[in-house]
Amino acid sequence: MLAAELISTNYANRIRAKAVPPSRPAKDSLSEYLAPCAIRAFEAKEHIYREGDPATHVYRVEAGHVCIYRMLTDGRRQVVDFAYPGDFIGLGAMGEHAAGAQATTRTSVRCLPISVLRDIVRSDARVGLKLYEAVSQELLAARELLFTVSQRTATERLAGFLLALSRRNARRDGNVAEIVLPMTRVDIADLLGLTIETVSRTFTKFRNDGLIDLEQCILVTITDPEGLAAAAGEARVIS
Repeated sequence: MLAAELISTNYANRIRAKAVPPSRPAKDSLSEYLAPCAIRAFEAKEHIYREGDPATHVYRVEAGHVCIYRMLTDGRRQVVDFAYPGDFIGLGAMGEHAAGAQATTRTSVRCLPISVLRDIVRSDARVGLKLYEAVSQELLAARELLFTVSQRTATERLAGFLLALSRRNARRDGNVAEIVLPMTRVDIADLLGLTIETVSRTFTKFRNDGLIDLEQCILVTITDPEGLAAAAGEARVIS
């Protein structure tokens, strides 16, 4: 499936050559290594990789959005995360991908071969730190999802989901009050373990209660962060 992404020896060497000793001035070294990497474009619903595919690359989302999911034996789908521009996908795969990655909108990703990544990490500890931070965020999101689907009510789940996206914006110096939802209501339901009817009904309730504004079901504006935090059963408010 990923044959078009395979790189020549010269290309791999060009990326490896960017590995620099730690004594060099601090830069966003990971972006330096990614700069010459191939970029692939995917249409909405097209897969970047599927569950069980060989793990040959790590990907950074450049534009668009990606749904990360697993399929259950009875055909049901469990969404485990959504990736936004700047996020890495495919990290932590051991030999093969444990989940599928599907574009929710027209999406482009930058492809870094895992074999090259290993060489870079060996020679530049700054890249290892960047990837450690990315994996830590994935682990935090996985733990939050486990808590959300096992302990929270439907209202708490959706409110917590919106607050989690707001915190993601905060980490990237974005607008904490405006959240883009490029995924469908079905995608959100499959993430939170709810029905699409419950998700739609709860969004309507939040809007009627003055907690959020909705623009064409894509842009959510948090108008009452304290109220939304209370609906999620959380004490802290994003500011």
